[in-house]
Amino acid sequence: MELGRSCVAVVGALGLLGGALGALPVASTGAVPSETPPAASRETAWPTLDGVVQSGAGSGADPLAGVPVRLMRATAKGPRVFATTTTDARGRFTVAPKHKPPKGVYYLSAAVAPRVDLVTLLGSQLPGKATVNELTTVAAAYALAQLSHRGEFSGDVQALKIADGMARNVASPLTGAVGKVLRRSPNADETISLRLTRSLANVVAATVASRVATDDFLHSTRRFGRRPGSVVQGLANLARIPGQDADEIHDLSRQRVTFRPGLGRTPDNWSIAVKVNDTGDDGTLWGGPGNIAFDRRGFAWATNNVVQGTPYSATSVVVLKPDGSPADGSGSTPRSPVVGGGILGTGFGVTVGANGRVWFGNYGWGGSDYQPAPGQSITRYSPSGEPVGGFASAPGVDRAQGMATDADGNVWVTSYGNNKVFVFPKGDLGAGIGHEFYPGSQPFDVAVAPDGAAYVSLSGGLFGTFTSSVARLTFDGTRLHESFVVQVGTALKGIDVDSHGVAWVASLGDDSVYGIRPNGDKIGPFHDAGGVLGPWDVTVDGHDNLWISNFGHVEVDDRLPYGRVSALCGLSRRHCGGAATGAPLTPGTGLTMPSAGSQVLLADGTPLYGTGGKPSFSPMMRQTASQIDAAGNLWTINNWKPPFDVDAFGAPGKDGNPGGDGILIFLGLAVPGQG
Repeated sequence: MELGRSCVAVVGALGLLGGALGALPVASTGAVPSETPPAASRETAWPTLDGVVQSGAGSGADPLAGVPVRLMRATAKGPRVFATTTTDARGRFTVAPKHKPPKGVYYLSAAVAPRVDLVTLLGSQLPGKATVNELTTVAAAYALAQLSHRGEFSGDVQALKIADGMARNVASPLTGAVGKVLRRSPNADETISLRLTRSLANVVAATVASRVATDDFLHSTRRFGRRPGSVVQGLANLARIPGQDADEIHDLSRQRVTFRPGLGRTPDNWSIAVKVNDTGDDGTLWGGPGNIAFDRRGFAWATNNVVQGTPYSATSVVVLKPDGSPADGSGSTPRSPVVGGGILGTGFGVTVGANGRVWFGNYGWGGSDYQPAPGQSITRYSPSGEPVGGFASAPGVDRAQGMATDADGNVWVTSYGNNKVFVFPKGDLGAGIGHEFYPGSQPFDVAVAPDGAAYVSLSGGLFGTFTSSVARLTFDGTRLHESFVVQVGTALKGIDVDSHGVAWVASLGDDSVYGIRPNGDKIGPFHDAGGVLGPWDVTVDGHDNLWISNFGHVEVDDRLPYGRVSALCGLSRRHCGGAATGAPLTPGTGLTMPSAGSQVLLADGTPLYGTGGKPSFSPMMRQTASQIDAAGNLWTINNWKPPFDVDAFGAPGKDGNPGGDGILIFLGLAVPGQG
């Protein structure tokens, strides 16, 4: 621990106890610029931060003495040291700011040993107390994985704040204990994330205690062959490539069991997912969410297809805060669930217009009585959740599905019920321009390319009864022009476009993903890789890699063994270590989230199939869409319950009950910012 002694000496010379603020170089991360205090207009005593660095949590925790601690401010231009100090014999420290802390997102970094650092994400306001331990380190490193640079954190302020909210779901920065969200339903032992988080914290505890464990962990969390320089960066790597060296990491988690109970056996991947199922009203439960869109504030607007426990169309949509909790109506924000405006059985269609209005497609379910009338397939809301124009009328649109907004503010909508696609110039609902495709094409989704062209997936029907194709259209401001229609796949669903202008489409019927170049040439198909099984949607991340939402097969007696998300290497191969386009970036199982032994409960505490119903142990169900927020968290949708035929057609004497129960948010998994 010679490094630790030298760092303590530096702190004695430069730390707060001597009244000076300065940067403390730490071997694992390198020197970081220090803040330059602004000129004080008056003497002010700002609240102090009293903290502790320890191994473990609660009364049995072991204090870590003589540890250099830095109070850091994460910014878009890189991290800045705001203050430095060192822990006393009880692992405690105090930060007493001499000037008002600048606005930003703060975190604590403790250099316990060479390459072993512990961190706690504090948020945008400095708290009075904080704990730094293994659990807070796992929470921060995972939530900030896409904002991590050599173990330090920086990025857009909104992205940093989103990460802070996600980290608090996992661990409390005040006590160092597991966060309330992860401790309670629908998490707790309804998924393995709680036990997996404890096991990861045990891995970090082993590195605190042993240089050998540190070496092993850094080897197991190498990314594209490169070892991380610190434990925090290793955790960030693991969040991004969670299927790597799973057995070795599980072995490390059993070397020092500080947090109990952990995982009993090796998971197929080491991702942490927070499940959310609270709509804001237990009288209006989730029932088959299909897709989400993020607004400028990071709020997630989610479709909701059916009334939970029935096959009949829902009359509300759900809005979640960036941390996954329901929007509560504070300020000018909506209160979830949102109703009115003719909402009826929203399916896959949702987009945020250039003016902040949120568009939903009314698709309907449960027979003709629960389907929207032609021309009543679109509902719009203001950013505060108020219906725009009452019962919105969109002449010509019949059972809207996919939606997208282009760079010019034009809104594109697929009209599944009459084989058309519409564009609404500048979001003008009364000025829609339509284009009709071949009979039975049943357009499902639409995505806009960097050059402004739109690609449309022509499903050929939900189950591929007719020909499936991809069409490319351009809009000149007054007319739509069809560039081509290329036959491809079976029962096409979601589509997205990468930075090269290539459209990637999910082909449910043949378990494949296809690419379509701007000239109409095909790429692929890619299948039997990364856990792809009945793909329903493709989401392109900021490195052009492909994230696949898997629905599974739509066959009688099909029992999806487990819901899963898959990832494939896209065209920008340098971002996946040089692997070939279409190569799997996830295990053969995909990324799953099984139960730790407790049955799935709805937000009101009832079992998934109701009181007296058969218990379900599948917290991750049939997926129809995934979206990536500004911090790199992947939100993936539980649209449909695991058994297909029972949930579609009902058990003997009962109606079908297809609607899934919420959303799983995988922390730090994907690169934000498409292209």
